[in-house]
Amino acid sequence: MYIFRENRGMLLKSLREEVLDANLELVRRGLVIYTFGNVSGVSRADGLVAVKPSGVPYEKMTAADMVVTDLEGKPVDGDLRPSVDLATHLALYRAFPSIGGVVHTHSRSATAWAQAGREIPCFGTTHADYFRGAVPVTEPLQPADMEGDYEANTGQAIVRRFAGLDPAEFPAVLVHGHGPFVWGRSADDAAHNAVILEALADMAAQTLALNPAATPIADARRDLHFLRKHGPHARYGQER
Repeated sequence: MYIFRENRGMLLKSLREEVLDANLELVRRGLVIYTFGNVSGVSRADGLVAVKPSGVPYEKMTAADMVVTDLEGKPVDGDLRPSVDLATHLALYRAFPSIGGVVHTHSRSATAWAQAGREIPCFGTTHADYFRGAVPVTEPLQPADMEGDYEANTGQAIVRRFAGLDPAEFPAVLVHGHGPFVWGRSADDAAHNAVILEALADMAAQTLALNPAATPIADARRDLHFLRKHGPHARYGQER
């Protein structure tokens, strides 16, 4: 019993530290202001999720402040209230079993595309290195979605949008009128993808400003760039 408790304590400490650092990465990269945004991470083997506490300033947060729940949102450890977006994170973890971390921000450029209700087109190879096509946008939520469990229904809107899409090929979505949700293999990877998404959103807006008639790159070139980095025969980076 003691060994079980010790191992669980080490797991929670490690998960909380990873999630704290991913949250702080958003601050370091300028993706959040005040208490906007949140990151979570999941331990699949243990069915536990650690998430940023609601409304706590980033400069005051510690690893111990991260709230731990199970995959249904039942509190497991922590004295603070979890992020109000927890139900959205949990919906994504349940629907996308390959992901290990989720990020939500209100970063300026990506949120502008979400507010416009527009996908971010794949105008170039920088985009194609991370997304195998346009960054998708959800349908607007309906009044019934907002009158019910709003955050859980936001998650379901994302899941519906991903019917026929591989979340590994499209590691982010724009929630119509709201902002981006981003994911990855871990909390750290999700934060990395959130930073990339913001850069892509800004580049796409500038592309259209310079040339309103700009069109996406050819599918063959898009796929070449995506697959050489993420495909079964990827050749980007070093062998592990």
